[in-house]
Amino acid sequence: MPERSISRRVVAHCHAGAALHERQTNLNLARWLAEILGWPFDGAWQDPMPRTGMYLVPTRTLIGEQRRELGITGVQDLLGGHVQQAFMASKAISHPLPRRTGYRPVGWNPQFCRQVRQVVLPGLTVFDIADARRIARQYLGPAQLRVKQVQASGGTGQVVLRTAQDLEHWLGQLDPDTCRAGLVLEENLHQTRTYSVGQVLIDGLLISYHGRQSQQPNQRGEPVYAGSQLWLARGGYAQLLQHDLEPEVRQAVEHARAYDAAATACLPGFFASRRNYDVIGGLGHDGRFRLGVLEQSWRVGGATGAELAALQVFRQQPQVDWLRAETCETCQEQLLPPGAVLLYRGPDEAGGFLLKYAQVQAHGG
Repeated sequence: MPERSISRRVVAHCHAGAALHERQTNLNLARWLAEILGWPFDGAWQDPMPRTGMYLVPTRTLIGEQRRELGITGVQDLLGGHVQQAFMASKAISHPLPRRTGYRPVGWNPQFCRQVRQVVLPGLTVFDIADARRIARQYLGPAQLRVKQVQASGGTGQVVLRTAQDLEHWLGQLDPDTCRAGLVLEENLHQTRTYSVGQVLIDGLLISYHGRQSQQPNQRGEPVYAGSQLWLARGGYAQLLQHDLEPEVRQAVEHARAYDAAATACLPGFFASRRNYDVIGGLGHDGRFRLGVLEQSWRVGGATGAELAALQVFRQQPQVDWLRAETCETCQEQLLPPGAVLLYRGPDEAGGFLLKYAQVQAHGG
């Protein structure tokens, strides 16, 4: 495990076009992290800004030469990750391309898909509207098809197709840029639960965890991310798996671990200090249970607040090696629970209300 570094300047970095709640949440996470580490907080990224001695908290995975432009050399310099091509940071990599495809992005490595085939759901990734129509028609029938825009997050940008009419209606709403960024087509599951599995490495301290995600309707009736409850262990996956985990949870951890190992082996230039994986379990069209990794997050995300809450306890109390923490996102105005850390209170993208907070719920030695 790397030794703790000398003091750095913590800087929040938001992608262009980030919503107000994303920018403010990122600022609050970076400020809180600086407080936990005892490092100075330098606010939001501005160019020009000195790169030396900086610790970056970006809202997006860094792509290609962006890391050099920001002075990032490895995991010790950021809370997040880096890949060579934009599609590598999206859910596009979870599935193979069709055998006959109209477009193959530069840098696509089929070896990754082969290595994760047993730990993801049945599905394909396409970057071409004609491919999307052809593949969707093949899948539709006894199985429902869930299609996802790979650049969307938080449960948005996806729809379930049941009929050929659904397919044509969906295709009619697609624009070429959305399709060229990537679309995932996979079997739709029923009676689902979504697990969060991951690791975070900050200033020499490695934390591994599993947890569950929740959803709620927003003001427009759309199901959106509502928070994560995590069980976090000091150390790596070996330490996490030493705890008494339910068989399905243990399998979710092993699936995420295999997906993570494939990314390290097959994606040149990849590194990440935050590695989070969504794993879904549910029933397929034949009534059989399926479990698979949906996507990765090599950047700050919805569960980051819980990760920082755990980091704070683990640093302050060396005897603690296992705890439970949560993040919550709600459209209901309410008082914060005692001890919770406010991450955001204000409007969402549509002008409705949004509250985000994180807290430790319980811990033990």
